[in-house]
Amino acid sequence: MGDTALVLGGGGLTGIGWEVGILHGLARAGVDLGTADTVIGTSAGSVVGAQFTSGLLGIDELYARQLVPPDGEMAANMGPAMLARYAWIVLRSKNAQTYGVRMGRMALDARAPEQSVRRDVIAGRLLSHEWPVRRRLVVTALDAATGEFHAFDRDSGVGLVDAVAASCAVPGIWPPVAIDGRRFIDGGVRSSANADLAAGHGKVIIVAPIAVGGGPIPAPRVQAAKLRAKGAKVVLITPDRAARKAFGRNVLDPARRAPAARAGLAQAAAHAEQVAAVWGPS
Repeated sequence: MGDTALVLGGGGLTGIGWEVGILHGLARAGVDLGTADTVIGTSAGSVVGAQFTSGLLGIDELYARQLVPPDGEMAANMGPAMLARYAWIVLRSKNAQTYGVRMGRMALDARAPEQSVRRDVIAGRLLSHEWPVRRRLVVTALDAATGEFHAFDRDSGVGLVDAVAASCAVPGIWPPVAIDGRRFIDGGVRSSANADLAAGHGKVIIVAPIAVGGGPIPAPRVQAAKLRAKGAKVVLITPDRAARKAFGRNVLDPARRAPAARAGLAQAAAHAEQVAAVWGPS
């Protein structure tokens, strides 16, 4: 398993940009999180995790990619109406699995682009379509029918593109992803970070674009506290005020990705000393 884990949470296209900005800023400050034994990615974090562990580009190059026009991305609106639907389902759900089933039902009933079209977008984001070998990458998703949580990795028998597409299948926005006769939705439905998967690692850095939880959905800070209670050294990084302003009101707006990346780069300096103290020398 190794001793170090990097957790990358969900948060749309702005989350992708901000996470890459944070990682780039930390690297500039001398803290290379690319040495993580395990990388756990949820939704946006699954994209960043797959890019980061591919070994094909350095973090400076990954950051530069966030600043170019987002050609090939599909615009969508994660606005107040959709967030209100999510909140209503949270209020009606007694536990995480019930919430997952209800979100899955909404995803299955929604009008959405063809899965093949959406899959092509995800494939275009990834530098490699093969699971990394040198680092363990974990990608999260939920069964849309049962609410069952899945953590895919290179030993799961599922292709990387399909796993990431499933983890990014935002209910009501993007289509569920068919894998082995089952259909999967965004792993962020269970938790915006799924940081509990880092249990057993001694050093954990959580980069979470979505800082809040609600009802049956634990906030990243709650999961971080539980990891600390088990003896892990943990740093949790969530967006500061400038980053939240850069995100705007729609985290799925491709035009907000570059401002979010710049905000992440600027914010990283405030966390570098704390992360270095936990992570150790690069």
